[in-house]
Amino acid sequence: MQTKPIHNTPPYIPPPIRPSPPVHQIPSYTPPTKPRAISISTPNAPVAIPIPPTIEPDDSIAAYYDYQFLFMSQRSEATRPVTLSIVEGVIPSDFPAGTYYLTGPGLLTDDHGSTVHPLDGHGYLRAFTFDNVTKNVRYMAKYIKTEAHVEEHDPKTKKWKFTHRGPFSVLKGGKKVGNTKVMKNVANTSVLKWGKKLLCMWEGGEPYEIQAGTLDTIGQYNIMDGVDLEDHDESRGGDVWEFAANLLKPILYGVFKMPPRRLLSHYKVDSRRDRLLTVSCNSEDMLLPRSNFTFTEYDSNFNVVQKQNFRIPDHLMIHDWAFTDTHYIVFANRIKLDVLGSMAAVYGMSPMISALRVNPSKSTSPIYLIPRFPEKQKGKERDWRVPVEAPSQLWLLHVGNAFEVRHEHGNLDIQIQAAACSYQWFNFSKLFGYDWQKRKLDPAIMNVKGGTELLPHLVQVSIKLDSDYNCQECEVKAMKKWKKSSDFPATNPAFSGKKNKYLYAATTLGSRKTLPCFPFDTVVKLDLDSDSAQTWTAASRRFIGEPIFVPKGDGEDDGYLLVVEYAVSMNRCYLVILNPKRIGSDNALVSRIEIPSHLNFPLGFHGFWAAN
Repeated sequence: MQTKPIHNTPPYIPPPIRPSPPVHQIPSYTPPTKPRAISISTPNAPVAIPIPPTIEPDDSIAAYYDYQFLFMSQRSEATRPVTLSIVEGVIPSDFPAGTYYLTGPGLLTDDHGSTVHPLDGHGYLRAFTFDNVTKNVRYMAKYIKTEAHVEEHDPKTKKWKFTHRGPFSVLKGGKKVGNTKVMKNVANTSVLKWGKKLLCMWEGGEPYEIQAGTLDTIGQYNIMDGVDLEDHDESRGGDVWEFAANLLKPILYGVFKMPPRRLLSHYKVDSRRDRLLTVSCNSEDMLLPRSNFTFTEYDSNFNVVQKQNFRIPDHLMIHDWAFTDTHYIVFANRIKLDVLGSMAAVYGMSPMISALRVNPSKSTSPIYLIPRFPEKQKGKERDWRVPVEAPSQLWLLHVGNAFEVRHEHGNLDIQIQAAACSYQWFNFSKLFGYDWQKRKLDPAIMNVKGGTELLPHLVQVSIKLDSDYNCQECEVKAMKKWKKSSDFPATNPAFSGKKNKYLYAATTLGSRKTLPCFPFDTVVKLDLDSDSAQTWTAASRRFIGEPIFVPKGDGEDDGYLLVVEYAVSMNRCYLVILNPKRIGSDNALVSRIEIPSHLNFPLGFHGFWAAN
């Protein structure tokens, strides 16, 4: 193994691994009171990190530093495969061969006093490869060598100096006023292996292609150009907003070096057709009350099958979306320009994202049902530019699954399972508790008393359409049996776009008084048919990331769940294998695999299972 010099705090030598806690009963739900931030003390004097596990978990100092440690930078790389130790259980004999890729920020603090928002942290790709012959797990990790990475890292001195502001951060050192390096493509949000290409994706530009065997960066992969598209906008070039867009383009593209289009980091896989689905939008649409969305579908060899553009007459910020057999589904997270925020951002006094704010002017949530195959829907009366108005105000975060059921008389029922939060809570510049002035992350922002309905939680959206696709009914409801703060909904990928019975998500039991809502510490399995829930929870002062389903058979819950466990008080990360059929019992944990402490890494965002 070859690693770069280590700059982390010396590791705490842990006591023996404690067994997982027994099955948890689903707690009863109490209606929320007026929300207010949890009181979490910020220590005035230096405190050793990590705080040893002998400290009570509800100690406010421990809570503060546990949260900081979850986002502690990792400057080392595992440039060659490291065989990991199995500290509990065994790798199952029927566990499929393949690689679990996980991406997220690796570096959040430089050597000149700047701390960036996690969304602006340099992309750090982790790969866990399962060998079903030796039953070993090999680990590699490397930074994605983006243009920003190359500029900000000195390979000779091993020092970092942030020069790109990024959309969500403010730099302490360096140029503030006039710093036009805003679109910092760090390729840290999601990862995908498709058509023999391994791609790391970000919300604001092209993905970076990675060599699968070595994790070396090949370079940016031009996924958005090169194929003519079918344009469904009938008014292009004839309105005032097109004129405004033409004025903005030289500034955004020339001065701020923004790419003409930005690829959304969330993609979809149509398992029935074996297709990859992506969405991109125009960069100038961030500042205009109209949104252009380009939907592209690829076959298993990365050949474009179809490409279509739709213009929605609304000012939107989209992070995730859904699809069914007949529709693309866009949840309209409404935004608007913030004039004062824009001035502060231009002068380097606040993050550039401060130029935008949520727009809670309407009590409903628009949902656009866009025809996936317009030629098959000719003669239908419904205008896709007119949204379905869901009877509640929700900011959509992540989609678990969506599917449709067609009845004999032609009516269509669409079901979407997702994680959403309130407009009143969501704040672009404060996600993850980012406080650029203190150069810390404030966990109180992510934890509010009585704020379950404000914070991310799981919802079901039901839309009933008649045979002409006109909306007859739209309903939004929380999961009856699980109303705790939750996110990262997931299903068996073989059931993507199909009717599913089970939904998995990262959540919390709320048992830690000082961190009741986030970070997550529990995996919940929801049975959507019986409306029941079962959980598996990590031990005290341990957090988890996004659960990933690894299929091994035809049954919907026939497989395994992978989830990273962050034992922050012990300076350890573990990859945990769960048996989804046993969640809710005391033997759900199949195996716990330890990452060496000198390769401990911060919270990851999204992962992908690539079967051999």
